[in-house]
Amino acid sequence: MDYQSERLQRLHKAAMRIVENVGMKFHHPKAVEILKANGIRCEGNVAYFTEEQLMYWVHKAPFSFTLYGGDKKYDCDLGGKEVNPAPPYGAPYITEPNGEKRAATAEDYVDLIKLFEANEDYKMNGGPIVAIDGVDPRLGALAMWYATYTHSEKVMMIHTGDQEVVGALIRAAEVAWGGREALREKPRMFTIVDVNSPMQFGVTMTETLIALAEAGQAFTVANCSMAGSTSPVTLAGTVSLIIAENLPVIALAQMVRPGTPVLIGSQSCTADMASGQIAGGSPEGALCYKYVANLSDHYGLPSRGGGAISDSKIVDPQSAYESMITLMACYENDMNLIIHAAGILDGYNAVSYEKVLQDFEILNYVKRYVREFDINEETLAFEEIEEVGHSGEYLTSEHTFEWCRKEPMAPRVTTRGVVADPVHQFQKRLDAYKERLLERYEKPEIDPEKLGKIKDIFEEAGLSRAWMDMVDGL
Repeated sequence: MDYQSERLQRLHKAAMRIVENVGMKFHHPKAVEILKANGIRCEGNVAYFTEEQLMYWVHKAPFSFTLYGGDKKYDCDLGGKEVNPAPPYGAPYITEPNGEKRAATAEDYVDLIKLFEANEDYKMNGGPIVAIDGVDPRLGALAMWYATYTHSEKVMMIHTGDQEVVGALIRAAEVAWGGREALREKPRMFTIVDVNSPMQFGVTMTETLIALAEAGQAFTVANCSMAGSTSPVTLAGTVSLIIAENLPVIALAQMVRPGTPVLIGSQSCTADMASGQIAGGSPEGALCYKYVANLSDHYGLPSRGGGAISDSKIVDPQSAYESMITLMACYENDMNLIIHAAGILDGYNAVSYEKVLQDFEILNYVKRYVREFDINEETLAFEEIEEVGHSGEYLTSEHTFEWCRKEPMAPRVTTRGVVADPVHQFQKRLDAYKERLLERYEKPEIDPEKLGKIKDIFEEAGLSRAWMDMVDGL
C-alpha cells in the first residue's frame, strides 16, 4: 500500500469508529423509523452503524450519473474524472464594490442567473445564489425555481424546504419535464442537504432528502465543519468526521430508494483561531476538499466540494488568492461538482457581481492549467525552431498563426501591457465583461401552457402570482 492509500485507509477506519461508537443523531422520526426497519441499531434518535451495514447501503448509490438540462448540450455527467463548476449557494446579501451589503432584489437574482447562463464554462444554474428580498424565506425555494426555469436551460440547482415546498417543486418539475417517470429516468434537479456538525441531521433536510429520493432527483450531502470549532482542530480528525457525517445520510437515501443519485461532499475548512470565525478560503479548507475527493473513489461515489471561496469583504488580493487555492484544489483532485465556483465573499455571507466576474477569470486560469499541453511532432515544433535558428522570430510564423488561439489562454478581464489608468483598469474591464455576458444571454422560450400550470402549483403553495408575472418580464 502506497503512502497516500495508507493515509486514506486510516481516515476511513477512523470514520468507521465514529459511526459505530458515537453514532449519528437523526432529528426526524421518519428517518429513525426507516433506519430501524433496515436493521440499524438506534438508541433514541441516535443511529449506530457497523462498517458492513454502512458500506452495504453506500454501495447501492451510483458511481456516476447524468443530470439533464433543458438543452441537451448542458447535460452534466457527475463521476469519474468529470469536473463541473456551479454557482454559489446560500448567500444572504449582495456586496457592492465599496464593501457595503444590501438585500438582493428579484432583478439581482435574475441578472446573476443570466451571467452564469452566458458563461459556457457552467452547465448548472439556479438555486439559492442569493436570498431574494421581499419573498417569504419559506417560499424562497419556489421563487428561485421559477426564476431559474424561466431564464435558464442549464441543469437546475434548487433550494431545500419542508415537505410541502419540496412537494410543490417536484410537481412543477413533473409538469416541466414530462411526469414522474420521465423525471426519474432523466433527473433534472439537485440540491445540498446539510449535516449539522457534529453528527446531526435535521428535520427539513430529512424531508428534502426523502422527497428527492422518491422522485429520483439528486443531491449532495454537505457539512461545513470548522476545525477547532465544530470539529477537531486537527485536519485528520475533521476529515474523518466529514466522512462519518456523510455516509449515514447517503445510506438513508439508499434505504428510501436504492440507486438514488447522490454525491459525497464537504464545505469544511478551519476556524480562525484568533476570532473563532469561519476561514473558508484557507489552505486547510483546500486540503479538506482534496481528501474528500480522493476518498470518494474509495467509496465509489461522485464528489462535491467548495469552489472559489473567500473570507475577504470585497474583491481584492485576498479574494483572489483564497479563491485560487480552493478552486485549484478541487480541479486538481477531480472534484466532480464544485458549488460556489464563483461569487462568494465574507465567508459565505455575500456574493458580488465583481467577485462572480473575477472568479470566472480565475476559473479560466485554473482550467487552462489543468488542461496541460500536448506533446507531439507538431507541438514540439522542431522544424519551426530549426528554421528560425538563432536570429529569427516566431511572432509572424505560420505555426504561431495556427496555434495562437489554441495554446495560450485568452484572458477575459486580465490587464496586460500598457494602460492609461492602471488604478481603475480592473474595474473597467469587469464592467465591460459583465456587459458582454448580459448581451450574449438569450432567454429560453417556455411553453405558455406549462408555465400556467406551474404558476397554479406555486400559487397554491403560497407564492404570489403577481411576483411570478413580474419575473417573467425580467
